[in-house]
Amino acid sequence: MSAQGRPDVAGDWIAAMRRGDWEAAWRATDRIELPRRAAQASPGFVRGEDHLRWDGTPPAGRTVLVRCEHGLGDTLQFMRFVPLLGAARVHFLVQPQLLPLLRGAPGLGEVRNYWTDDPLPPHEVDMEVMELPYALRMTLPRLPPPYPHLQGQLPPPAPLPLADEGRLRVGLLWAASDWDRTRTVPLAALAPLFALEEVRFYSLQQGEAAQDPLLGRIDIACLSPRTMQVEAAAAAMCALDLVISVDGMPAHLAATLGRPTWLLLKHQADWRWMEGREDTPWYPTIRLFRQPREGDWPAVAQEVAAALRPLAAVRGRRSAEAV
Repeated sequence: MSAQGRPDVAGDWIAAMRRGDWEAAWRATDRIELPRRAAQASPGFVRGEDHLRWDGTPPAGRTVLVRCEHGLGDTLQFMRFVPLLGAARVHFLVQPQLLPLLRGAPGLGEVRNYWTDDPLPPHEVDMEVMELPYALRMTLPRLPPPYPHLQGQLPPPAPLPLADEGRLRVGLLWAASDWDRTRTVPLAALAPLFALEEVRFYSLQQGEAAQDPLLGRIDIACLSPRTMQVEAAAAAMCALDLVISVDGMPAHLAATLGRPTWLLLKHQADWRWMEGREDTPWYPTIRLFRQPREGDWPAVAQEVAAALRPLAAVRGRRSAEAV
């Protein structure tokens, strides 16, 4: 989706996306991609890694191959645009971790395994999923809501150890992937949250971070915390009152499922979260909590704890009234 290749153009693109001026971002992309497309007809042309896969061929009425070559969260965020392509047929190549969740989902075409489907199916248009807003000349006022059918793809819920004792039940993800460790919140920095007796926290963390020695104070929500199981995480999210997450795939999963989600952002957050706002046009159920200064996770934790108290009070009153 970004305009790569020239630092000045890439900077223009990022600045435009941060302020919500998508038209200016697409013009920045054009300054790289239009000359590239003209050169593509020349003998000996070699596509660079910074070039888009899409060559400008309109996708409407054609067989389109949509690849997911970035993160799992990017796939979940940008797949909302697949039904808008107007393609006669879509081959949607996704990461294997998402296959059980997306295969057979309405509007996404033929969902395939990007790692194993070789040779590629015949197609007329080749695109990466994050290129779709550029191809559609999407604008912020026209941004569609998150993909609406994800919850319908979940299997029947398995029993989860989620007690209902009148306390607010909050799923927690504190560790980001290795791609950007600066998004990770040290579990100790979240001490103000754990001091709230009216809130019960459940770990949704999977992988190595799920073995944190401080985890003893948090219940386990996912059935298999040692391995990445997207469906198990999704089922747990649907049983909780709130999900609190660092910037990563689980936040996109929770928000696409329509779950109330609080997102913990580092000071220089990714372009998609824009600047100076607590909400995001990408997901109506997300609330953003930003570091006031680089590395200041304790300030974020204090802000989140203060926001949790009234929410927990409402949950407690409702539980008491239901008795």
